[in-house]
Amino acid sequence: MPQDPGQRECQGGCATLGVVELHALGWDGRFAADFQQFAAEGFVPGRVTLEHQHIYTVHTGHADLLATVAGGLRHRIVARREFPAVGDWIALRALVAGRRAIIHAVLPRRSKFSRKVAGDETDEQIVAANIDTVFLMMGLDADFSLGRLERYLATAHEGGASPVIVLNKTDLCDDVDAMVDEVKAAAGGVPVIAVSTKSDAQLDAIQPYLAPGRTIALLGSSGVGKSTLVNRLVGHNLQRTRAVRESDHKGRHTTTRRQLIVLPGGGLLIDTPGLRELQLWDTGDGLGAAFDDIEGLAAGCRFRDCRHDREPGCAVKAAVADGRLEERRLQSYLDLRREQASLAERQDERAGLEAKRQGRIMGRAQKAFYQKDKRS
Repeated sequence: MPQDPGQRECQGGCATLGVVELHALGWDGRFAADFQQFAAEGFVPGRVTLEHQHIYTVHTGHADLLATVAGGLRHRIVARREFPAVGDWIALRALVAGRRAIIHAVLPRRSKFSRKVAGDETDEQIVAANIDTVFLMMGLDADFSLGRLERYLATAHEGGASPVIVLNKTDLCDDVDAMVDEVKAAAGGVPVIAVSTKSDAQLDAIQPYLAPGRTIALLGSSGVGKSTLVNRLVGHNLQRTRAVRESDHKGRHTTTRRQLIVLPGGGLLIDTPGLRELQLWDTGDGLGAAFDDIEGLAAGCRFRDCRHDREPGCAVKAAVADGRLEERRLQSYLDLRREQASLAERQDERAGLEAKRQGRIMGRAQKAFYQKDKRS
């Protein structure tokens, strides 16, 4: 594990919030192997713990440093997803006698939770990287939505982390068992935990997922209780909290930045702002994993390309008709599949436009080269 370079780089005044062994931040042999080429160049490993606008807080195991992306890396980046994100392991060079550093590379991500950026732009936004478990949090109040949960599950499955559904606010629910059963029916075997973040005793169900060096990302809409959960697990009020609006019971943003937090017991949490919308990004296999019951039924359809609409011999529609499958769940699946197809079409269109742009650039470069060759 390369630590001596970090010690040398941080001599001369690097401020630190505390020395932390790299393995406590999730570093292991696979990341070390990926880092070998950068170690030979004298770079230091670090993990992104906080993301500002084009400025990052990274921890090297010895110090927290403010870091920016090197010009060379910025020049090589062709898509937004290639910029560092909270949870990323990076290769950096710390500036001597200061608290600043330059990020020269991002190590390959082992997992991620990502979405399409908000609005009409077709690009991927990395919400959190290198996560072991995703806590998909939903309130047992006005926040409850099976359709939204299925959307989160599809995204989590595609990203490579293990999803766990955390139903918060049991103190506001009259029939918790019935709600849990409803969620389990849509969860496809994903663990479901019901808690109240106001009760320390109920948080015991979360403890098995908190282990040294293991990273958990908290995902959910505003007001679901992510920041309250962080405060409970940390043991003090690290994150600001606000009550939901009484007018419509919707949450209000309190967390405004993604942040990686080291827990007293050694586990790692990535707290994220509430997501107002979660548009899909490349969830092919994830969609199938989230709706494995429908995918299994579809194998019995008469036509391999059955759209489960009006085609004869549709095993999925037959399951809805005889009560084995909820109409709501099928509609949710079809809506997400249409959204996925629309996104794929826009991605292909963007790729075509980019190929034409690169072709024009190469054409101009070749023309300039030949003209210079003729003049010489």
